Amino acid sequence: MTFARIYSAFAAAYFLSYLYRTANAVISPDLTRELALNPASLGLLTGAYLLAFGLMQIPAGMLLDRFGPRRVEPALLAVAAIGAIWFGLADSLIGLVAARALIGAGVCVCLMAPLKAIAMWYPRERQPSLAGWMMVAGGFGALAATAPLEAALHVTTWRTIFIVLGVATLIVATGIAWLVPDIARSGHPPGFAMQWRGVQQIFRNPRFWWIAPLAGFGMGSFMAVQGLWAVPWMIDVDGMTRAQAADRLLVLGIVIMLGYLAVGLFSSRLSRRGITPQHIFAIGFAMHTAALAAILARAPGSYAWWSLYGMGAAVNVLAFMVLSSGFAKELAARANTALNLLMFTGSFVTQWGIGVIAQISRERLGLDTAGGLQLAFALVLALDALTLVWFAYGWRRHGALVGAAAAA
Repeated sequence: MTFARIYSAFAAAYFLSYLYRTANAVISPDLTRELALNPASLGLLTGAYLLAFGLMQIPAGMLLDRFGPRRVEPALLAVAAIGAIWFGLADSLIGLVAARALIGAGVCVCLMAPLKAIAMWYPRERQPSLAGWMMVAGGFGALAATAPLEAALHVTTWRTIFIVLGVATLIVATGIAWLVPDIARSGHPPGFAMQWRGVQQIFRNPRFWWIAPLAGFGMGSFMAVQGLWAVPWMIDVDGMTRAQAADRLLVLGIVIMLGYLAVGLFSSRLSRRGITPQHIFAIGFAMHTAALAAILARAPGSYAWWSLYGMGAAVNVLAFMVLSSGFAKELAARANTALNLLMFTGSFVTQWGIGVIAQISRERLGLDTAGGLQLAFALVLALDALTLVWFAYGWRRHGALVGAAAAA
């Protein structure tokens, strides 16, 4: 089984997933103007994707472990296509929220499906690098949702763009069904009751709760900021135009993609030198947290701090490698989707919560939008720091267990 074939089949889907996830950051001024949205409503609208995505993780993981990526992902992508077309046609907040939720539910396995395939078909020592290459496709999706999307809005409307994306999603679903082979399955696959017991086993595992807070909130809050609140911050706090903010997001996306490339190129080599995925994961999120502190302090060098903020989060895929290394291959998708559930739940809560805090700060505390965003970002920074401390605190107990499992 060549990785190129798997990559070509799955990369387009993950590209679209990331594009859908982050597109609202650039179109948020249009949404706010056309629908007269306040910050809380904007956060809810954009976060509906994240909530639906997160809620689908456990059932999607069970389906992936039972039926395999080739059977599951195309069916879900068809749901995403319906949601994208509906999003382009809807003219009410309720309709847009429901459509956005369908998109999130439909793309919920665009990373988990290839990670399942990699876990089934490739040796453990190659998996971090292969996963890193898969993340590169998402990096390109994030890039497409910055300056290129802003440029497209000068030619057509966001509604037309989403309808075109819906058609493209149907084409990608057909490609996966055609190119990806089935995974080897047992003649007597476990029933869903037994699969659910496997899910419970994952949630009872103490190593899961060592990794989950930092991976869940650290990456979740980053997705919330990148996917929506970075542009309002740059416009309202830093005084940029939307075009300037989109350019800054483009640089952020390029840096993230370079981070994914670095994971793909070097993580397996570094592991052979004793620098394991858990080391890279910890270093990345420490850098990520320090950069957010600099952004909040409005330290000179905004481009550099936003770039480091994204570069640090680019190691998030290694959390899945660290987690799944301690579980049997048959549990790989459920372990990864359990962690992904917390990432996207954290992202939804953060994305909506930043909007709620900004609105309450304006209505109750007399702050302007910039002041409300600064208060919300300060709370995000505090929680990022706490989860990083938790991960460091459990290193001695759980880090050795992860290393032993990865070597097994």
